[in-house]
Amino acid sequence: MTTAESLPGTTAPTPQTVPTAPTAPTAESGPAAPSGTSGASGASGASDAVQRALRASLADRLRRARPELAERHDLASADGLAAAGAEAIAPTTGEDGDGALVAVVVRDLDLAVWARQTCAFALDLDTAAAAAWRRSFTRTVFLAGNPEHLMTRFPPARTAPDLSAAWTAPGPPAATAALRRLLKLLQADAPVPTGPDTPFEVPGAPEGPRPPGAPAVPGHRPPVRRDLYLATAGCTLSDALVHLNHVLVEAVMDGLVAPGDHLVLRRIPRLGGPPDRFAAVRAVAEAHLPGRLRAAAALSGPQPSGPE
Repeated sequence: MTTAESLPGTTAPTPQTVPTAPTAPTAESGPAAPSGTSGASGASGASDAVQRALRASLADRLRRARPELAERHDLASADGLAAAGAEAIAPTTGEDGDGALVAVVVRDLDLAVWARQTCAFALDLDTAAAAAWRRSFTRTVFLAGNPEHLMTRFPPARTAPDLSAAWTAPGPPAATAALRRLLKLLQADAPVPTGPDTPFEVPGAPEGPRPPGAPAVPGHRPPVRRDLYLATAGCTLSDALVHLNHVLVEAVMDGLVAPGDHLVLRRIPRLGGPPDRFAAVRAVAEAHLPGRLRAAAALSGPQPSGPE
């Protein structure tokens, strides 16, 4: 098993920086911005257009979480993204940081089961908690442990019905310091297992169709179906938790995922094609190619709903 956390990119539990390539899975993940210039090299196999689209996706994530960054940095350039990412991470790290983080205690890891409960957790957050967490780029720490043994001392905000995982409410690092000292970071260095596509339904009662003539209600829509893609080449289970966590909780915050929606987890080696064909993309640094990005996970556009 493994540990991990989230911001734009994967970071280590030691002082966080904006990496030029993904670091080893750790208890934290956050904004992963490229460092240096684009360093366009044909060897990467990614076109300049794809790199621009991935940078645009990362810039949009930074802008949504910290809109003031767009006023101080050129988010259209790799250097600007790196500078904005470094500024974004700095105040959210450490025990005395002013950011918000979530700790997730994981006993058993089935990616589809965990993804379903992650959606449920995000849907239960109130507006203020979600906004504070997003300003910290939905920073999350994954810990190895048995939620059943922690209920009394560390009451969770949400526990999976099968007790496979439990989530703390978003809060300052100090609020979960005792829990994080008690448990070890979740280390899951095994590669993501292959397997068939896995459908699951987002918990909660769907809104359903609006009656004829009824006024439109913000966020009111019938369920939709989306594909949830995970690029598995070089991806460990720890990496998968980080990538899927960011995509799912931020999709909930953006209204892309709602109760009753049908998601299909699709594990494929690499995510090809133009990134703008997806509704949401997690862009991270490409290993061994400084300044280059790759799509680590993505959510498709809506399709007619219905189980597989």
